[in-house]
Amino acid sequence: MIAVFGAFGIELSFSNVSAGIAVFSLWLLMLHVRGTRRTDTLGVGSEEYKRVLGASFVTAGIAAIGALAGQVDIGRELILSGILPATILLLLARWMMRRILHARAANGATLHRVIVVGNSRDITYLARQLAKKSAGMYEIVALIEDSGAPMSLGDIPVSHNLEELEQLIQIHGADAVMVAGALTSGAESVRTLGWRLEKTKTELILSVGLTDVAGPRIHMRPVEGLPLMHVEPPVFDGALMQTKRLLDILFSLVGLVLCMPLFAVIALAIRLDSAGPVVFAQRRVGKNGKEFTMLKFRTMVVDAELRLKDLQHANDGAGPLFKMKNDPRVTRIGRFLRKLSLDELPQIINVLRGDMSLVGPRPPLQSEVDAYESHTFRRLLIKPGLTGLWQVSGRSDLSWDESVRLDLYYVENWSVVGDLIIMWHTFKAMIRPQGAY
Repeated sequence: MIAVFGAFGIELSFSNVSAGIAVFSLWLLMLHVRGTRRTDTLGVGSEEYKRVLGASFVTAGIAAIGALAGQVDIGRELILSGILPATILLLLARWMMRRILHARAANGATLHRVIVVGNSRDITYLARQLAKKSAGMYEIVALIEDSGAPMSLGDIPVSHNLEELEQLIQIHGADAVMVAGALTSGAESVRTLGWRLEKTKTELILSVGLTDVAGPRIHMRPVEGLPLMHVEPPVFDGALMQTKRLLDILFSLVGLVLCMPLFAVIALAIRLDSAGPVVFAQRRVGKNGKEFTMLKFRTMVVDAELRLKDLQHANDGAGPLFKMKNDPRVTRIGRFLRKLSLDELPQIINVLRGDMSLVGPRPPLQSEVDAYESHTFRRLLIKPGLTGLWQVSGRSDLSWDESVRLDLYYVENWSVVGDLIIMWHTFKAMIRPQGAY
């Protein structure tokens, strides 16, 4: 950190050096307190990054207060030239480590080798979610189906006898046992299982069966030896939502200024490619069912809506969505714009207006909303987004159910840091597009 100060041309005195060492030591302590090195957060999800950022924010706050109280004239320099670049470098290092971890996982190297215990339905669901979201974290080496129902999961060995657990741990070199839901033998068996695992030094992991609830909303509070799980309600208003709106305004203003030259080039290309307006305006449904006019660069011929009925038989979309991989209504420049998601850029104006957010659920048509099931209406509890989980997870390649699940997951578990991560993934998706047509 001291070397960073020198690189920024900050004159260092003994007191400044001492303050720098103190703040750096505090930062390391906060990283430890926040659990940034815990193996249960490494390699999967955004929690690892959130904890690093949280530790840095706390350190910056304490440093600022300490500099003010001690009348040390280094507070701002310490934050901008020390904590900020150190945090960025640490996040970059964690990202690189994650890439290495995932690459090693492709060759069979993972952080944990686990044996999953439970009934066939819970085991199947848990295995599918682990394979989808925790590459590099867990490798399932054996299964114990305790209800006696027949099951198979690829070439993973299956046992129906829980008494074989210790033997399976030794054979497969497992270091964790994961319980997928309630066991057939009852809740008492989980405690007994924990006692048995003490002798093997094997970690016990419980899957609580709360699907699509993010970790930060879950808190364990033991009451007289009874672990009670508290699930905090989702956030739809208050200070966090105001922070989200502030970030929308700041990022969209900067984005609009930076994209002006690109807007001019795209507008000229659309004009030269086909007759019609540059911008396509369409009514969409926003927060709480309120309609608004969404803006996009025009990517189809002018009479595209009139020709829709003749193409319904060739629908490649899911549920009430209409999508065609080779839609004849799409213009040449439109196909290029869609592939790179450049057609969505005018929605920055919608974000500034307050109709949309930078990150949120996909903005639906009224015809789609009319076909919603009861739970699907929860998509409308927050503003739709210019980007979202659906855009960085496959877009048009997703099934309707998966698209709804991703949007609902975002609505229930959104966070400011999560939004920043989605925006980063959106940038990567634009460079390497998938499911955009």
